[in-house]
Amino acid sequence: MPYEDGAAFRVWAPHARAVCVTGSFNGWPVPGAQMHHEGGGYWSADVPGVKPGDEYKYVIEATDSDRLWRTDPYAPAMTGSNGNSLVPAPDFEWGDTLYRTPGWDELVVYEMHIGTFNDLPGGGPGTFADAVERLPYLAELGVTAIELMPAAEFPGGFSWGYNPSAPFAVETDLGGPQDLKALVKAAHELGIAVLFDVVYNHLGPNDLDLWRFDGWHEGDGGGIYFYNNGRAATPWGSSRPDFGRPEVRQYLRDNALHWLEEYRMDGLRWDATSYIRTANGGAELADGWGLMRWINDEIDHRQPWKLSIAEDMSDDARITDATPTGAGFDAQWDAGFVHPVRTAIIASDDTSRDMNAVRAAIEHRYGGDVFHRVIYTESHDEVGRLNGSLRVPEAIWPGNADSWYARKRSTLGSALVLTSPGIPMLFQGQEFLEDGTFDDQVPLDWSRRDHHIGIVQLHHDLIALRRNRAGRTAGLRGQGVFVHHLNNTDKVIAFHRYARGGPRDSTVVLANFGSRTYQDYTLGFPRQGTWQVRFNSNWSGYDPGFGNHPAFDLSADGPGLDGMPCSGTVGLGPYSVVVMSQDA
Repeated sequence: MPYEDGAAFRVWAPHARAVCVTGSFNGWPVPGAQMHHEGGGYWSADVPGVKPGDEYKYVIEATDSDRLWRTDPYAPAMTGSNGNSLVPAPDFEWGDTLYRTPGWDELVVYEMHIGTFNDLPGGGPGTFADAVERLPYLAELGVTAIELMPAAEFPGGFSWGYNPSAPFAVETDLGGPQDLKALVKAAHELGIAVLFDVVYNHLGPNDLDLWRFDGWHEGDGGGIYFYNNGRAATPWGSSRPDFGRPEVRQYLRDNALHWLEEYRMDGLRWDATSYIRTANGGAELADGWGLMRWINDEIDHRQPWKLSIAEDMSDDARITDATPTGAGFDAQWDAGFVHPVRTAIIASDDTSRDMNAVRAAIEHRYGGDVFHRVIYTESHDEVGRLNGSLRVPEAIWPGNADSWYARKRSTLGSALVLTSPGIPMLFQGQEFLEDGTFDDQVPLDWSRRDHHIGIVQLHHDLIALRRNRAGRTAGLRGQGVFVHHLNNTDKVIAFHRYARGGPRDSTVVLANFGSRTYQDYTLGFPRQGTWQVRFNSNWSGYDPGFGNHPAFDLSADGPGLDGMPCSGTVGLGPYSVVVMSQDA
């Protein structure tokens, strides 16, 4: 920590015989500035003459013969994943912009990989500054939150980010701490929240100075920061942090608050929490449950308006149940939505689409709050090359992602994401039908935005409805959902979304998962009177190849149907969605 005439250094190394700090500020001598043993395994020193930007390392005397050079576990910046720690720069100038994190019902999340989001082929990865250039576009699209894939220091410049080597440092090749703060500031000025992806289920495993940090370890274990027995094993290496050791728990808690407070992030998305709460092939790990509860309680106490999201993918409601029985997350990625919906829209044969599974996906929830789940058809996992996965248009017709079928059914999926209950999420480029597969070395193809400008408009219009920007579809932000019409023969489904109900609130969504066109499709409605069509995905303005099959305003004056008090008829195109509500 720098101060006016120097810097204070502090490090945990309980098995060290002695510790010093050395760096560019004193010419890298050894032993360097000797550190005082505080007790409890901590060492500290005040060193004059240290300036922001100076490089440094700790030199740990582990045994009579071992001298270990280690980076600072708390360093906010590095020269690289296997380089030196950097003394942090002065405080960032945040300005006086008044910003409020959106409520859960206002969130429309856009998952972003900084290295590929706004980059050109060849050379290094894209940067935070590059991403800032595209933020006005996202604001115009209607996005209210961006979710950054992990940007803590990792080996090399190209990565998904799920291999953190220095958990407190910002990846150098992406721009470092000041540029990340500048991105957050720019996003807030446009009314966009920033969520940050953190990885606590494992660390590294490469370029990991925390490994055997002070020389001590048991067997093949990683030393003081890690389990040194079978609980260390994860699919990514035997580097699971020791969630039961108080100093490690404090380290991870401090890391979470570091991003929320120092960088003013609006929330965290925790990677693979199932590998925090279980070990040894799935056995419950009480240490991991305790860690999640403690950190989430701490966040709720300090900044209750900020969002904690889990990627657990186990359909376990305990993840979003309140502590002490649950883990205390505000929301979790919903495997109960993405998998059945992707299956339904990707299947090549209409007869194989299971509308009962689609119904279950729409109605699925964790506990009593629909905003306990994040819903999507694309994420880095679902479309990533490393997982052998494809973008939705590519999966619908491999090698022909611009086909009519791919365009129609991928937008059908987007419409379901943006009208079903939950927190909707898009993955970068989904709004202009990015094809192929997500690869951390292949930039997003922004030429497709111009090629599919109508599809971009389709997503813009759906987001406007989801956010109730015109004041006519408040139900899409509500808790209520009733799938009242299910035609598994013709593959048509309809559901009623509502907050309080009534005009400008109750919203009916009609979705056709089949190739058939209907002049007059009859279904139930929750209220008599005129229902206005707010959205028709088959409009040719969204794509010249769409059929422009009309879906006119209707009068719901027919007899009761589908468990509703009345009924009406509306036109419906193939693989299309129609959204309706009332003015009065």
